[in-house]
Amino acid sequence: MDVVTIGLLAVSLPLTLVTFFKRRTRSKAAFAKARSMMGGMMPDIVAIIALIGLGLSFLTPERIAALLKSAGSFGGTILAALTGCITLIPAFVAFPLVGDLLRGGADLMPAVAFLTTLTMVGVKTIPLEAREFGLKFTLIRTGLSFALALVVAAIMGALA
Repeated sequence: MDVVTIGLLAVSLPLTLVTFFKRRTRSKAAFAKARSMMGGMMPDIVAIIALIGLGLSFLTPERIAALLKSAGSFGGTILAALTGCITLIPAFVAFPLVGDLLRGGADLMPAVAFLTTLTMVGVKTIPLEAREFGLKFTLIRTGLSFALALVVAAIMGALA
């Protein structure tokens, strides 16, 4: 475990125990509700993980770098952003993947667009997110995240 996880556990476990002993019935009700919510989301989470595995089998770093190179700077940035939207990958996989893309010759601007949309915009998670937070919130968050990803990519491209 990393330091952040240990720190969060060191704070949350004692506080959970304090709440449990102070208000036992409310704590039990909260645990039951959390268990119920997790059970309801589990099929979606498993499906998302399966889609991630399937996507990674088709979209290798070499394929992505070749696509980005062939599309040019602006087209490559848009293509990278769209590809990142539909390819949901955890951050600990995304950063080394983008490093491989850059080492493979991809431009910085498309690589940044790919990375930011990869971690911030999740088309595959829209049904789950819409059910939990509402469709309007989900669409606004997704649209703003996509636009911000393009702005960040443009800034990074200009600074490079």
